[in-house]
Amino acid sequence: MNQPNEKNKPAGFLSDPKKRSYLYTGGFLLIILILFIINNINGEPEEGPLPPNYTEASGKTLTLSDLKGKVVILDFWATWCPPCRKGIPDLIDIKKKYSKDLEVVGISVDEMSRNTKSRVVPFIKEYGINYPVVYADMGVIQNFGGIRSIPTTFLIDKDGNVVAKYEGLLPKDVLEKEVEKAISGKGEFPYKVKAPDFTLPLAEAK
Repeated sequence: MNQPNEKNKPAGFLSDPKKRSYLYTGGFLLIILILFIINNINGEPEEGPLPPNYTEASGKTLTLSDLKGKVVILDFWATWCPPCRKGIPDLIDIKKKYSKDLEVVGISVDEMSRNTKSRVVPFIKEYGINYPVVYADMGVIQNFGGIRSIPTTFLIDKDGNVVAKYEGLLPKDVLEKEVEKAISGKGEFPYKVKAPDFTLPLAEAK
């Protein structure tokens, strides 16, 4: 019987099928690693899932609890409401006067009432509103006990407690006195209950 030619025999490491398998597997993994590095070297890593409060419309939200440490006026209003429009210049002035210790938040119910949400941003620009305006949802309305009329205004102290509620337009001087009382921490209010927290989308004038 003829013996195989020595030149035709696989030599060394490759002569062992098991070792060849290891070599091929290692080469495959190396190629995958190289492709991964090339794919990511010129780009940013992909972002994870969007945060739960992300809103596609503006991408920005306001969370009430972030304002803890300041007195807060929450003003439920709408662009179509005459008393609301009348009271907004007062809120602008009060915000300017007490900006160090006070934040005003306008909560627009336009989308919940007459579907006039598209008017909100132009309204902000027209009136020169200098405080954040957010869009209400049914949750925030229910959590604040329901809104029977607008404007409805809540006053929140520095510890995050609702201390007063005003239905209808409040005279500017009366609201200022209430704000000063809340800022100083002196004087009595009708009640003191923890303000329901919320995160709502901001209406941004661009």
